[in-house]
Amino acid sequence: MKDANLADKKVVTYIIRRFGIRAKHRLGQNFLIRPDVVAAIAEAAEIGEGSSVLEIGAGIGTLTQALAETGADVTAFEIDQSLEKVLSHTLESYDNVQVIYEDILKTNLKERLGNEEWHAAANLPYYITTPILLYLIRSELPISLFVFMMQKEVADRIMASPGTKDYGALTIAVRFDCTVERVLNISPDAFLPRPAVTSTVLKIRRRKEPAVKVKDRNLFFRLVKMGFGQRRKVFTNAMKAGGIDADLGKKILTVAGIDGTRRGETFSMEEYAALADAWYDLKSK
Repeated sequence: MKDANLADKKVVTYIIRRFGIRAKHRLGQNFLIRPDVVAAIAEAAEIGEGSSVLEIGAGIGTLTQALAETGADVTAFEIDQSLEKVLSHTLESYDNVQVIYEDILKTNLKERLGNEEWHAAANLPYYITTPILLYLIRSELPISLFVFMMQKEVADRIMASPGTKDYGALTIAVRFDCTVERVLNISPDAFLPRPAVTSTVLKIRRRKEPAVKVKDRNLFFRLVKMGFGQRRKVFTNAMKAGGIDADLGKKILTVAGIDGTRRGETFSMEEYAALADAWYDLKSK
């Protein structure tokens, strides 16, 4: 359907009626009906002729079409196999699109993607945003840029600063390995059916080196988990709850130069790194 914009409300409505589509709430299906938003996502993905882009959740092909129009080679995953006949129709004119009807969390992506550089773009289902995002970031897949639409609440948590209510383990998990930029916020009326929340598009770029250097990545994230696992506890008590005995905890805090009466949600990544390195050095003695 090159002659029709799959983000146009009239076109989307026509496709839904023609194929008898019922948006599945359990899969977080909300179809975009704003061409400007779709165009902004495709532009933010920084793709063009000869590049490769991974899409998660093709839906009826709305974003897929915009990505394909850049000339990039598009590999789209769609878990809902009932949409196969829809996508076969809406994307039939694009020979640079491959749709794979599998759960992206269960497929062998390393085998699918190979070693070439990829960018990724998606209107992520709200119910599975965090698992997909963390899976892709923590993997060793050759994806250097992610342009993802998600619930604004999740985006705010990723963008948060230490000491704020939104700051948490997710903030550090994403920004340890990536830089993050807010592209735009999207109101509920940009979707059909209309969701109950505002959405946000983030551009998440993988860093060449982590935001902070640590001697042991696992120790770093164990401390982060302790710090945010029980937000109301002062960090001394959070360490005890996390299995670090009182004497070792006191030594770690002293070496790192950090006040253990503070709460973990006030610590910056640099402070967690100092704690992790202190723990590593004490374990090595």
